[in-house]
Amino acid sequence: MNFAKTSRKEILPKLIAMIVYGIKNCNTVKTALEWLKKNHVDFEFHDYKTKGITGSKLKAWAKQLGWESLVNKRGTTWRQLEDVVQSKVTNESAAIALMKDNTSVIKRPLIEKDGKVLVLGFDESSYARVFL
Repeated sequence: MNFAKTSRKEILPKLIAMIVYGIKNCNTVKTALEWLKKNHVDFEFHDYKTKGITGSKLKAWAKQLGWESLVNKRGTTWRQLEDVVQSKVTNESAAIALMKDNTSVIKRPLIEKDGKVLVLGFDESSYARVFL
C-alpha cells in the first residue's frame, strides 16, 4: 500500500485490527488484554468509563448476540441494582437504556472487528480458536 497517496480514513481501518470494549479496571478485561498482548494480537481499547457507548452500537450488538447476552446479570453492578430496576429489563429497549446509562452492567470484554462481534467475555480456548 502506498501510504503517501492514501487518506487517513483508508489507512486507519487497516492498521486497527479490532476494538476491545470494556473497563480498564475490570479483572476479566485485564486478563483478556494480557492474553491478546502476549499472543501479539493488535487491538484498540475502548474504555466505557471514559468514552461511553452509543445506543446504536448496543443495538448492533444486540442484533448479533441478543440483548440478554450483553447484560451481565452475574456481576456486582447488576446485583446492586434495585429490584424494581432489574425487573424493568425485560426487552431490548430497556436493556439498551440501562447499558447506555450504566456501562458497568455490560458483559465484558466485547471484541469487535469491522462491526462484527468476535467474542464476548474471556475464555482462553475461545480466544485461541478465534485469534490464533
